[in-house]
Amino acid sequence: MSAHGYRRYVALGDSQTEGVGDGDDRTGLRGWADRLAEHLDRTGPGLRYANLAVRGRLAAAVRAEQLPAALALRPDLATVVAGVNDLLRPGFDADGTAGHLEAVFEALTAQGARVVTLTFPDVGRITPLARPLAPRVHALNERIREAAGRHGVTVAETARPEVVTDPRMWSADRLHASPLGHARIAAAVAEALALPGSDDSWTRPLPPLPLTSGVRAAAGELVWAGSFLGPWIGRRLRGRSSGDGRAAKRPDLLPVG
Repeated sequence: MSAHGYRRYVALGDSQTEGVGDGDDRTGLRGWADRLAEHLDRTGPGLRYANLAVRGRLAAAVRAEQLPAALALRPDLATVVAGVNDLLRPGFDADGTAGHLEAVFEALTAQGARVVTLTFPDVGRITPLARPLAPRVHALNERIREAAGRHGVTVAETARPEVVTDPRMWSADRLHASPLGHARIAAAVAEALALPGSDDSWTRPLPPLPLTSGVRAAAGELVWAGSFLGPWIGRRLRGRSSGDGRAAKRPDLLPVG
């Protein structure tokens, strides 16, 4: 038996769990779920791992498309992380989004899986243009905590440490974690699971950044809006998603190596 007792790990979710921001589509994505699987395999060789996450997916799609496949794989450990795509939509419904996540929590825990989820940082502290979304993030986090409590789901509180909004934790689009950010998320989940070799070092701040002038900061906001926000809005207006035509990168339980 492995040191942690898990033999079959299945990850469900959207782009963050798929690994966007950590690698690329040409060379391959890694991401926090892959990094967590590597940690699990180091402390208990023989783990098999599937990643069903697809970028752009709403919580309802995770429930409808990924949950049946996850249940068929009969995981003893599952991570469920979704909801950011929902809160970015104009018609965001915190109760409805959390309801879909709770249905996933309930089904997986009823089958005997240990389930872990995350809370989300305030995106307004990452990019000033997103400050109006702060109440949505807070509402979703509270409902995730409540739903998790009802089903014995472990919550990695990645919303709370100051370091999670350090710009070095985020890729250039400010929507997806950087490789460093993905590494810290994996470490947060490992700590929440009390895995061998885990600790709270993921919460520690990074070295101070050089001071940036107001003019330079404003210019950076304009570049970001033109490079990432504009195209994102364009896709929404056309009814398109970054995940259109995509399938899970790792739909079967396979050895981590």
